[in-house]
Amino acid sequence: MRIVLGDADVKEGELRAFEHGPLNVCVARVQGRLKALDDWCNHAGCLLSGGRLEGNMVVCPCHEVGFDLDTGENLTSPGVCDNQTTFEVTEEEGKLVLNTLTPG
Repeated sequence: MRIVLGDADVKEGELRAFEHGPLNVCVARVQGRLKALDDWCNHAGCLLSGGRLEGNMVVCPCHEVGFDLDTGENLTSPGVCDNQTTFEVTEEEGKLVLNTLTPG
């Protein structure tokens, strides 16, 4: 899978939401690296892009569950919700590109 999301102007420490058809993706830049995961929390249906970054973890704004940005693993409340799907994301010619899918 290769999906071009849009301009790669995600700043360090920022969370941004991108849509591509039915796909909603939360993208962050942490220590210079782009990271992406499914934007919809699979427990509460909230947008993770509205949450906050804590190191390499995004914290859901609705119920405070933290997800690892590399693996999608629920780090703070196992059993409350499933792991999130993560994506490999790169920057190509000023655009964000999703390359592969890793189911959560």
